[in-house]
Amino acid sequence: MRWRSSGLSLFLLLSIFVLKSATELRICAYNVQKFDSAKASNERLMHYLKLVLTRCDISLLQHVVDPDGRAIEKLLSVLNRGSDRYEEYDYEAVASESLGNSPDDKQKYVFIYRMQTVNVTGQYQYRSQQSFVREPFVVRFQSKNASIGEFILVPLHSEPSKAVQEINKLYDVFVEVSKKWNNTNVMFLGDFHASCAYVKRSDRKNIRLFMKSEFSWLIRNREDTTVTDATSCAYDRIVVHGEPFLRAIKPFSAKVFDLGAEFKMSRSEVVQLSDHYPVEVVLKSSALFLQATPLLSLISASVILWSFLSAL
Repeated sequence: MRWRSSGLSLFLLLSIFVLKSATELRICAYNVQKFDSAKASNERLMHYLKLVLTRCDISLLQHVVDPDGRAIEKLLSVLNRGSDRYEEYDYEAVASESLGNSPDDKQKYVFIYRMQTVNVTGQYQYRSQQSFVREPFVVRFQSKNASIGEFILVPLHSEPSKAVQEINKLYDVFVEVSKKWNNTNVMFLGDFHASCAYVKRSDRKNIRLFMKSEFSWLIRNREDTTVTDATSCAYDRIVVHGEPFLRAIKPFSAKVFDLGAEFKMSRSEVVQLSDHYPVEVVLKSSALFLQATPLLSLISASVILWSFLSAL
């Protein structure tokens, strides 16, 4: 009886280990609303931003006003300072140059990523000032934790008055980068201003990412990605191309992340960080589960042996 109990305990323990090894990959996008050196010097805000970003394997930050790179350097220092909960990960950043038509409104796209779970395998600055105020800074990632393997992230923080035009032009970016890297596993993410007065229902017929069926909008039109009560708009979006990428998405994982509720922040604290909520999606993993297959075989053999011996 003692052997049966201990054998069952071992089986359950190993099974839990295998299931926990099947790690997923979380991708997030956050308009941090003028993230500059002043905001990076606010320890309380940086504490909350760290809580947001350490949930994610990859985070796209938008509206980063950091010409000398010191704000992002400070952010990485905070992320890599270590804590009991997240010390297993180290974080790195890849950033665009400062983009924009006005010298007074230059912004960067910044990707923060976990070095232990993803690798940057390519980056490309799309060039077309006629199409975008802040042209997408495209990054190709590879992860052993994602069943899809290698994929491309295309960010956009649109100019509100040109939102329809810029979102439509994302299709041209897709054509160019998918051809460049021979990879159609492309995700678009960011603050598109794709709702309310900037993109009305009647405008969708003029946006190819809406009209072409191979693109799936994971953050729905009825979501609210804004913090204040004055607006209820799905400005921030995540869009993926193709059936393979769609199958790689964990069902119902695309969502708006309410950091106020999660971290018990007051509304004023949330607004100090940004007037937008982050959006996120989770990619399913098969790689680590497949690596655990020999262990599963060992467990199965152990269970058979245990059953045989317990029957004696």
